[in-house]
Amino acid sequence: MEIRNREQQAPFTTKDGSTIRSLLDLSNAPVVGQSLAEASLPAGCETERHYHKRSEEFYYLLEGRGWMEIDGVEKEVVPGDAILIPAGAWHQIRAIEPLNFLCCCAPPYAHDDTYFQ
Repeated sequence: MEIRNREQQAPFTTKDGSTIRSLLDLSNAPVVGQSLAEASLPAGCETERHYHKRSEEFYYLLEGRGWMEIDGVEKEVVPGDAILIPAGAWHQIRAIEPLNFLCCCAPPYAHDDTYFQ
């Protein structure tokens, strides 16, 4: 059985500029096909627009309000929204209020699968 508490996971900044805590991923568990992280973004900040060649992502908003852009389409997002980001899709999230959200990647998130313009 694998159980990880968020308080035991040190936050770090990803290549796109968000701060995440890896809850379950290749760095702390025998993960095979996915990863789960908690991300945060201060009000007025945004991630750098990017894509992942291999990973499909889900974002699930826990707190805050922002704008999500995927392949040129932008929509406001609020707590309770679940967002699908297909592999290969350019995307960026911008915080109107401080954002806290879950990120699930399949296959697991990897820095070397993050690409910029």
